[in-house]
Amino acid sequence: MMLAQRHRTEGLLFLAAYIACIPIANWLIQHVGTVCPPNGPCLIPVAPGLMAPSGVLMAGLALVLRDLVQRRLGVAYGLAAIGAGTALSAALAPAPLVIASAVAFLLSELADFAVYTPLQKRGLVLAVAASSFVGLVADSLLFLWLAFGSLEFLAGQIVGKAIMVVLTLPAIDWLRRRDRRLGV
Repeated sequence: MMLAQRHRTEGLLFLAAYIACIPIANWLIQHVGTVCPPNGPCLIPVAPGLMAPSGVLMAGLALVLRDLVQRRLGVAYGLAAIGAGTALSAALAPAPLVIASAVAFLLSELADFAVYTPLQKRGLVLAVAASSFVGLVADSLLFLWLAFGSLEFLAGQIVGKAIMVVLTLPAIDWLRRRDRRLGV
């Protein structure tokens, strides 16, 4: 397979995975957790003494996948993915969380984009790690404040999303090394 076709195929796979993170996160928040209060999100432990809504894992992964969409398909696809993700997030969120979900998704992904874009030429792993951290903090702050008027689960949200980002870094490094080997 030609390199350009391989990159396009990989980019489309990253885009599909990115879009899939949104309904999976919404489903997890409503159905999976060690604690599922009747009027709140299902919670999972993310570290000793820290709980977070179960969708945090997919939110962390989405930040990384958006960076990979941009790397493979370009800035326009990256921005289009953010737009599609925001619309999907609003469409799937429970009614009381629509605004919080959409605003947090949009602004955190744009923050990720703003950090990733200039850093990507300095190193893929650095760009993904830094942009994801900025995005996950923005997402956590915005979502919790807009949805619940509270930052009670902020530490858990940040740790949960960061765990997922850190788990992806070996694969990101492998991708970077493979690209370098192929002359990309």
